[in-house]
Amino acid sequence: MITDVNSYMTSINEAADYISSKIEGKTPEICIVLGSGLSPLADMCEDSTVLPYKDIPGFPVSTVPGHDGKLIIGTLENKRVFMMSGRFHYYEGYDTSVCTLYVRVMSKLGVKTLYLTNAAGGLKVGMNPSDLMIITDHIPFFCESPLRGPNLDEFGDRFPDQSYIYDPEYVLKLTEIAKENGINAHRGVYAYTKGPQYETPAEIRALSILGADAVGMSTVPEAIVASHCGMRIAAVSCICNYGCGIADNKLSHKEVMEVAGKASEDSCKLAKLFVKSL
Repeated sequence: MITDVNSYMTSINEAADYISSKIEGKTPEICIVLGSGLSPLADMCEDSTVLPYKDIPGFPVSTVPGHDGKLIIGTLENKRVFMMSGRFHYYEGYDTSVCTLYVRVMSKLGVKTLYLTNAAGGLKVGMNPSDLMIITDHIPFFCESPLRGPNLDEFGDRFPDQSYIYDPEYVLKLTEIAKENGINAHRGVYAYTKGPQYETPAEIRALSILGADAVGMSTVPEAIVASHCGMRIAAVSCICNYGCGIADNKLSHKEVMEVAGKASEDSCKLAKLFVKSL
């Protein structure tokens, strides 16, 4: 929760100023968050400048395996982009206002489109590990709102509308790209849980009844803040396992990383073609 607006805004401004000083050429209007399985996309970025999170004022440091902890500024499909190679999670001990600080910084820098990716557990019939899911909506019941506390009037209204968090035009665009390129991508609702423990079978049954198609431990806080900032949001989950209780095997982060790696080619192709289409 934000308790000191002046201090929080100082962190945003100092980070934005530092990043701005490292940008050569046009400032990107697109930010891609590289979730599990999408890290190879960083190597496809041309004319790259790499900024470790530890060097950016006010940025936390990612502690999760598979999250490199660096901001990349470069060119992808002839578009200038930011890439967040690694994100910050509530379960690492960070408040949601800290997890989403980078979104505010990106907005301050002029980013208009946020492309979020994640690893998730599949709940939907016919959805299998290594499939992708284009997020159409989310269930944030377990998420402490990153907007709690004083409103940051510079970015948006006190009570932001949440009717279309995930831009309908982007959802359609991603669906068409996937279909045209033979990428197995479902559409569905993503549910957020705090983690780091995986969900219980009872939680999975409850979330399924509520309409969730996939479940994970990120994305929702960032999407809420991005919507508050007026950004257009696209989001894609890589289904890395079945939700607990759906299959007999025990869940592990190792399995998540292995499946995300297998789906990496499709994940990267979808992201590149989406950027190209903008």
